[in-house]
Amino acid sequence: MSETVLAQPETTAKPLTSKDFVTDQEVRWCPGCGDYSILAQVQKVMPTIGVPKENIVIVSGIGCSSRFPYYMNTYGMHSIHGRATAVASGLKASRPELSVWVVSGDGDSLSIGGNHTIHLLRRNFNLNLLIFNNQIYGLTKGQYSPTSEENKITKSTPYGSIDHPFNPLALALGADASFIARSMDRDPKHLQAMLIRAQEHKGASLLEIYQNCNIFNDGAFEVFTEKSTKADEVLFLEQGKPLIFGAQQNKGIKLDGFRPVIVEIGKDASVEDLWIHDERDFYKAQILVRMFDDPTMAGHLPRPFGVFYETDRACYEDVMALQIEDAIAKKGKGDLDKLLRGNETWVIN
Repeated sequence: MSETVLAQPETTAKPLTSKDFVTDQEVRWCPGCGDYSILAQVQKVMPTIGVPKENIVIVSGIGCSSRFPYYMNTYGMHSIHGRATAVASGLKASRPELSVWVVSGDGDSLSIGGNHTIHLLRRNFNLNLLIFNNQIYGLTKGQYSPTSEENKITKSTPYGSIDHPFNPLALALGADASFIARSMDRDPKHLQAMLIRAQEHKGASLLEIYQNCNIFNDGAFEVFTEKSTKADEVLFLEQGKPLIFGAQQNKGIKLDGFRPVIVEIGKDASVEDLWIHDERDFYKAQILVRMFDDPTMAGHLPRPFGVFYETDRACYEDVMALQIEDAIAKKGKGDLDKLLRGNETWVIN
């Protein structure tokens, strides 16, 4: 008697492509906006991170960048102004298996949402925070933002801004972020690499992305993106590599005490004399994030891009799960009514 062999179900899913993350929604950003490039790079990266599409969530706040969830064929939430980080924290605490991405702008995350941002980083939830920094309020039509340079003339500062701007990565280091990096909208390959690095890190990853607002702040980062100036203005950080830049790759950064200085390789110093980048060096990371000169000044330092700092630290949701597990093992299931009543009572005559 022969055995009947049942057909086995197909177990190998069709590999995902960037098209699988494109929605049928009309993309409503101004033509030429840097957000288009960032969206394209995120869609290209998502199939490579090894996470099922149904386990990816995009959470945004309010602003031009915050329309992102509509254009990503994943789960998502367009939340409220400045509170995307709070919403994402609650989601990650309750569903730790999800890959959570927070998309926010410099106004949304550093002004009304600044407090939530620093506490997200401090708590170290295992999620990714993308800050689209265009140094302006785009959605509300061109007011200065927390990252706008001093003396910035805008609709809300007709005589020039007198505010001192935030340095987002310095702020993140102060909040004990476990991963900080910077990229730009007009360098697709570098941006893809930084998105992957952010996803690979276990903990809160902050990736600042320079994003051009061609309507209200066009050319704010042109010196870092244009072919004629990029080589001399941008310093790409690579782990274990000396800090070298320049069109001829003949310039380097050397530390004079705690002060970075530019040297000409072969004339002022050798390659062996240069600063070797170490992503685990917290103290040197603080120097790197402060290489934040006005690009119009003579003799200024190049702007670093890449991973500035990464460290290992326990994630909030993991510690919370262990605490709950330990409490249940010791005391059994909790009594909510008893908890709400507390241990102190008063009798009112």
